[in-house]
Amino acid sequence: MVVSLFQSVLGLLAGISLIILLTARYKLHAFFALLMAAVLAGLIFQLPFTEILGTIKTGFGQIIGSLGLLIILGTTLGLILEHTGSTTVLAGYVLQKIGSSRSALAVNIIGYIVGMPIFCDSGFIVLSGLNKAMARRSGISLMVMASSLATGLYAVHCMMPPHPGITAATGTIHTDIGKVMLYGLLIAIPAAFCGYLWSARAGKRISAPVIQEEVITAPARQLPTVWQAMLPVAIPVLLIALRSFFTLDKAADTWLIKILNIAGIPEVAITAGIALALLAGNRQGSAALRKILPEGAEKAAGILVIIGGGSAFGAILTKADIGHHIAQNPAITGMGLLLPFLITAILKTAQGSSTVAIITAASIVQPLLLSLGLDTENGRILCTLAMGAGSMLISHTNDAYFWVIARFSGLEVKDMLRVYTVSTIFMGITAMAAVYLISLLINT
Repeated sequence: MVVSLFQSVLGLLAGISLIILLTARYKLHAFFALLMAAVLAGLIFQLPFTEILGTIKTGFGQIIGSLGLLIILGTTLGLILEHTGSTTVLAGYVLQKIGSSRSALAVNIIGYIVGMPIFCDSGFIVLSGLNKAMARRSGISLMVMASSLATGLYAVHCMMPPHPGITAATGTIHTDIGKVMLYGLLIAIPAAFCGYLWSARAGKRISAPVIQEEVITAPARQLPTVWQAMLPVAIPVLLIALRSFFTLDKAADTWLIKILNIAGIPEVAITAGIALALLAGNRQGSAALRKILPEGAEKAAGILVIIGGGSAFGAILTKADIGHHIAQNPAITGMGLLLPFLITAILKTAQGSSTVAIITAASIVQPLLLSLGLDTENGRILCTLAMGAGSMLISHTNDAYFWVIARFSGLEVKDMLRVYTVSTIFMGITAMAAVYLISLLINT
């Protein structure tokens, strides 16, 4: 059946509004909000209920099949690095090299490094004790320190696979995850630094008390060395980047190329990182490490159902052929990369979750790629990166990460809004500017 333009727009707006209402107002789990939005949109499109259910199941199964293993392995790697103390070792090493006088910049860099394999909220919780200790020793406001750390973690979380939002977008948009990872890492550098600059400027005027508490760390003999802590993060990124950069599937047929072509598959590369992290943490004892693996699977399950729900909602939206209707509007199609950026930013600001925002935006943008002039290999990469940039802004009181920062740092909400929230605006704009510059380079 043909869905009219009015039905298409109504179904889209109703679905998005329901997601925002249920997640932001009633705190319903994002999976159920996405599922209910998919059903509502399908009913507005006047699809038979059996077709709605079948489309939801198909959309859910496709994305889980393509990304499920990657999400589980990435989550597990992050947990192992937490439990073995590798994050603490990396943080201490960066601080030693940069110096306590530049503690805010140090924690920003620490956040960027630690944030590669670990979700931003988990990373902030793990490093919050170290962050407070550094604030005490340096005399720098805790507001500056907390926001600098938070923005370093946040930049990588929004821009780099295997973090769930942008990873799901690569699956929906059907783009090269290795190139998205490589470009995302580069874009996250100026975005994180921009967050640090604003935090240092705005936060120094705010008197933020440091909670006096002892920072507990594992004995030095139980912690891995710097190299042991660094390799599980660096090796997967290097392998994936090499495979993507050299386009190894089209390269010369040599034994080295064959090995790198297999080792650079994201799931294989992250598995190598897990093996290295387990070797680094063997001093913790096999019993402790055995507990981490089930924990990784359980934590990943919660992420996977959200990604699956987003894909189900997207599958329903494709039934409306929204792309066909919007493609006939030159004002919209002329926006190019700006459209996916704005859609994601609006969704993020409205409902709070970067993951839900980019998953939903990818479902909306995917049928528009051709009309936006982005239906090429480079165009899909740039589109995914633009959505990652959009998912940075604006983080405020409806974002769980906002409250993690405030709770673990003992900061006032008004101060968080003035410093951290504003920094996410500058970060998103900076990241989008970097995406635009990359588009000029790779499209010339």
